[in-house]
Amino acid sequence: MNTCPKRATNCTPCPHPARRGTLELRHYRQRTHFPAEKQDSNVMLFILKGNLLINSEEYPGTVLKPEQAVLQAIGSKMELLAMTDVECIVFRFNEVPTLCQQNFREIVNTSITPITYTPLPFNEKLRYLIHDLASYLSEPTPPCSAYTDLKCQELIYVMTNFYPRPSISTFFYPISVYTESFQYFVMKHYAKVRSTEEFAHLGGYSVATFRRLFKNLYGVPVYEWIINKRRESILRDLLKSNDRIGDISQRYGFDNLSHFSHFCTDSFGDAPRNLRKRAAAGESIKILSREKEGGKNSPFDNQEAE
Repeated sequence: MNTCPKRATNCTPCPHPARRGTLELRHYRQRTHFPAEKQDSNVMLFILKGNLLINSEEYPGTVLKPEQAVLQAIGSKMELLAMTDVECIVFRFNEVPTLCQQNFREIVNTSITPITYTPLPFNEKLRYLIHDLASYLSEPTPPCSAYTDLKCQELIYVMTNFYPRPSISTFFYPISVYTESFQYFVMKHYAKVRSTEEFAHLGGYSVATFRRLFKNLYGVPVYEWIINKRRESILRDLLKSNDRIGDISQRYGFDNLSHFSHFCTDSFGDAPRNLRKRAAAGESIKILSREKEGGKNSPFDNQEAE
């Protein structure tokens, strides 16, 4: 029997309503199946009751048992199957809500590639916190976002401070791996694509997931980042190479020289030939600051739906 007192506060007018999808208590009936799909956020699973089969690159065919936890990084694929009735806490996040970013960076940066991944067993402090969270999350009215934000920070605090460094470094290692692989994918392909949709589909992402991943990693929309990168490359090619202006224009996907000239005027303050003459005379040419990126003369779309 649950003997905990009921909440006495009326939270209806609270300016911090419960946020769906961040921290949830889930119940899965036996044989509930979730097909493999890329995660659009980092996700931790904390098993309270039952056995849950997880299939991913890190945990191939692994049965998660009570009082075990796993982390699947943003962009990774995960498949789940409830072997029995399961009760678990699901924690989704984009950035790790740590109280000490320096401590967390040290944990990730000093980790080495594990030979195998094993689920993280609850220690005494994590066990107490997870069962306490479950009692709050099981209430008819879920706790407000301000409270869950604090509990998420406490959760990371417990995990990063009360586990041996090697085991918790291994646990968080996938975050750095998938971040690096996504960065590699972006740098390899950004100069070739003509739209956010093309970029997303090239990597096997939905457009919404790709935008979310990109914004979380780089802090700006896809088109804004790519236009800035292309400005840097175009200016370098104009001033540091002897390539024909027409060749440079075609290389970066402009429809014609007129559009390329307008783009250079908007971005650097002058037409391509004049920029080369000014640079040859010793003038320093810089990229102009812009409040709005993209535009009709850009070879990349600027239709972001953030």
